[in-house]
Amino acid sequence: MTIRVLHVDDEPDIREIAAISLGLDSEFITRSCGSGSEAIAAAAEWPPDIILLDVMMPEMDGPATLVRLRASTTTASIPVIFMTARAQTRELDLFRSLGAVGVIPKPFDPMTLAASVRSLIEPVDSKLARLQSDFLHRLDNDVARLKQLAGTLGKATPTKAGLKEIGEIAHGLAGASGVFGFPQLGDLAADLEHAIADEVIGSADLGTVNRSLDLLLAGISARDAEKDFVM
Repeated sequence: MTIRVLHVDDEPDIREIAAISLGLDSEFITRSCGSGSEAIAAAAEWPPDIILLDVMMPEMDGPATLVRLRASTTTASIPVIFMTARAQTRELDLFRSLGAVGVIPKPFDPMTLAASVRSLIEPVDSKLARLQSDFLHRLDNDVARLKQLAGTLGKATPTKAGLKEIGEIAHGLAGASGVFGFPQLGDLAADLEHAIADEVIGSADLGTVNRSLDLLLAGISARDAEKDFVM
């Protein structure tokens, strides 16, 4: 059995060391890329079983690359492992919330890199299923809460707390929807977030917020009706 590994890092020396390290596992076949855009093209042409993705890269960083990968049906389900020197708990939680199946700290140990990758890819299917299930459950809860909050917008003076909560939900969906392959919902959520921000600073009216909220809820309902929530 062979395992195709796509390694993405903008540093040539790191790519060379990683290729040698991964070669210690006889089942790994490794291909290297120097940028996020190169990785997106390579993943479509040479579908890997796993992608090792550097976080800090110029032009398109690791998280942005992951969003692009998830937005394409060809690459949406490919498991991704982030590699980063930013291995603080806060960053690790963020990377996992973006849909990464794991994080390997840098600098990595060349002698154990292959083993680290293998330990993360063996349970990949179950992890991806859990992440998708968690997102869809969260989406159901967010929709229910947004519908409740929509009623408060009909008041002459909606509470700042209500507007803030709508904005927070929209912010979360704007960041996560694209990662899980629903970029249109992410765009609608981002529009709602911006409308809330404009209302708070007084440069928009509640009509704009209401329209943006209605469009987001309609978009989610349409997706649900089509049973299109698949990665």
